[in-house]
Amino acid sequence: MASPKRRQQAATLRWDQVDLNAKTLTVLDTKNHESHTLPLSSYLYELLLSRSQKRINGYVFPGTGAAGHIIEPRKQMANVTKLSGIHFTVHDLRRTFITIAEGLDVSAYALKRLMNHKMNGDITAGYIVTDVERLRKPMQQPIIF
Repeated sequence: MASPKRRQQAATLRWDQVDLNAKTLTVLDTKNHESHTLPLSSYLYELLLSRSQKRINGYVFPGTGAAGHIIEPRKQMANVTKLSGIHFTVHDLRRTFITIAEGLDVSAYALKRLMNHKMNGDITAGYIVTDVERLRKPMQQPIIF
């Protein structure tokens, strides 16, 4: 829920895509074939900083299989479900992030940038320049909700 990334994007995230100094992460292999750089919320920054000190390979979320990264977080999700009593899917986390952000009045254009959705057919969107710094506050808001 701390980031609107898709499951595969999170699972295959490599440390060379994370810039802890700039507090950003960049996903290279996206659904719309355009790289996507996101600012890290304070929560994500602390989480990644802690994980970076315990690296075992090039992946942020390493796995024990041949791929080297986690494939399906079923065990981790089952543990959370057991502790919380709430069943959820990975996509539910993405949906919840964006729902909370929208409820906090994050602009539709910022939401689309956070989700890396194209704005085809939206003429106004073509005039809006949104860099990673403009997304910092919207990225942080669902975390402090």
